[in-house]
Amino acid sequence: MTRQQKADAISEILESLYPEIPVPLDHTDPYTLLVAVLLSAQCTDERVNQVTPHLFARANRPEDMVHLSVEEIREIIKPCGLSPTKSKAIFNLSHILLDKYDGQVPQDMALLEELPGVGHKTASVVMSQAFDVPAFPVDTHIHRLAYRWTLSTGKSVEKTEKDLKKVFPESTWNRRHLQIIFFGREYCPARGHNPYECPICRKYGRRKIFDEFDRAEAARQRNKQKAKKK
Repeated sequence: MTRQQKADAISEILESLYPEIPVPLDHTDPYTLLVAVLLSAQCTDERVNQVTPHLFARANRPEDMVHLSVEEIREIIKPCGLSPTKSKAIFNLSHILLDKYDGQVPQDMALLEELPGVGHKTASVVMSQAFDVPAFPVDTHIHRLAYRWTLSTGKSVEKTEKDLKKVFPESTWNRRHLQIIFFGREYCPARGHNPYECPICRKYGRRKIFDEFDRAEAARQRNKQKAKKK
């Protein structure tokens, strides 16, 4: 089976499981999405959605955010982790949006990537989910699954993005990346994953993940036998 055939088959599975895909991060406009995505770095979407209502109750526009101090922002977003860096980024990018873009989030990938704390992945999410521009944001979860499914070599996140863009039609990028995220959380987690039970891995998984699972399972059985003998 070619990589393209495998991608087509995986697409069918994802479409059947997730015909409707909600955006994971709660937001009301491009600015609140931008802030939420920035906060999600090394933090769960669930935690971000718990924190952002408190932040946005104080400031949900750049013109309000700049009237908070970096220390006030940091105190609110502390549960998301990396709060010293993130609070400075939110404060500074809010100033830039006011100074350069009349308080609006630019609908341009390159301009987004120039903002403090905004990398390629964050910019891709905003372009995709706020402006409905085709993009394929690749986080560590999508990177892991693309490798497991042999859709990419796993050499880098950048390589994975290029590989996935080749095998999935551009018109599906915005929904496909979300479907993969939801699938990973429900069926294909980083830990405790059984490839024999996974709806995609059991059919299209890399041989290596089965070998690793088999070795781990054999070790567990040996440990059980040792424990019984004691």
